[in-house]
Amino acid sequence: MKLFSVEKPGLYTTYQDLGRIGFMKFGVPTSGALDRFALEVGNILVGNERGATGLEVTMQGPELIARETFVMAVTGGDLSPMINGKRIPLWKSVLVKKGQVLEFGKPRQGVRAYITISGGFEAKEYMGSTSVYEPAGLGRRLQARDELFGNPKQPKTGTGLFYTEIPEYDRDIEVRVVKGPHHEQISDSVVEAFFSSTHEVSPQSNRMGYRLSSELETNHDGDVISDAVPIGGIQLPGNGQPIILLADRQTTGGYTRIGTVIGPDLPLIAQLPPGGTIRFKEVSVEEAQEAAIQLERKLRIWSRMT
Repeated sequence: MKLFSVEKPGLYTTYQDLGRIGFMKFGVPTSGALDRFALEVGNILVGNERGATGLEVTMQGPELIARETFVMAVTGGDLSPMINGKRIPLWKSVLVKKGQVLEFGKPRQGVRAYITISGGFEAKEYMGSTSVYEPAGLGRRLQARDELFGNPKQPKTGTGLFYTEIPEYDRDIEVRVVKGPHHEQISDSVVEAFFSSTHEVSPQSNRMGYRLSSELETNHDGDVISDAVPIGGIQLPGNGQPIILLADRQTTGGYTRIGTVIGPDLPLIAQLPPGGTIRFKEVSVEEAQEAAIQLERKLRIWSRMT
């Protein structure tokens, strides 16, 4: 069923789910939503499985004309979503009627919003995932005159997060990091400077990774034997400019890694604009695991309530 016609595609709007699993050994990145929490909650609010395909909207949103009546939600960053020129609430399911226009205005908080619809979007799968990864030709961003399809269900509208559960996407954030694994090649003074400094997000940042403008006084060339790199891994090249690896990262890397951002904190990074700042707080593996368990428990409870 045709759900939307694309009048304007926005700056960078793509289909994303929770990524393609099992193909990094072949050199294929996982991709998937940068703000997984926002996509999963958006799907919960419209009665979908948490990993259903949604639209990831970056900075400047699209203009979409509804071709049917269905339930949708917009989560993530506040990019001023509107239906027929009237603001709609974030983090809540709403009814979109045939002929109405969904559009976005000025970014107010965060840089990425997620559009989920009841039943999920229909999109071509590549290696078990609909997530777009343009460098390898796995799908493409939205373009004007595209048609978007799905098979909407009709869950109730007005389902939303309690306000205390809605994330604050600040421009200045602190995220938790597990140290390692190449500390034998990085001096204690560099590690201390990394955790005590405030780092600024460079304009040279994208879905592959966020480059930080800070320049640490490194005492190593930054090169190691290439190994697999995790999402959230923080590379420290010899130039002292850290790089936080994200969903479209390469599958292996040959730079030292000073740490890894824990999964529950990655959405905060995904919502940072260029010029935003990050501070890093060291936590143990056990603390990271407990944070992930608590987040998963919360998402499962919400899934049962909708």
